[in-house]
Amino acid sequence: MMGKKSKPDPSKTDTLIGEGSVFEGKITSHASIRLEGEIIGDIECEGDVTIGEKGSAHSNITARNVFLAGTITGNVTAKGKLLIKESGVLHGDLQAQELAVEPGGVFRGTSRMEVKESAAPAPLSAISV
Repeated sequence: MMGKKSKPDPSKTDTLIGEGSVFEGKITSHASIRLEGEIIGDIECEGDVTIGEKGSAHSNITARNVFLAGTITGNVTAKGKLLIKESGVLHGDLQAQELAVEPGGVFRGTSRMEVKESAAPAPLSAISV
């Protein structure tokens, strides 16, 4: 019986590339992705991208949030947060609203932080001391 397809929920992991697997090519996903294996190719994701400790991505990644415990070689654009865990390594440039690097985490590249308009500081003339 064919029913109406519902749009994937970006908060749920829909795609898993398991340990020992190698994927070559571009991935576009409406839901979240978890990588425990290896990908060679770009990732465009409306949800979150999680790279596990044994995961590696030779990719440019665009996602809502990126959680890195493995290795990324490529540029990362996170609409929200990029978290580099203690075992995580990023070799590439990043653009995000938030960046957190745990002790032991490695980031080699340049960063550009996007500021939410509501979080912009008030003009100096409006500040009272």
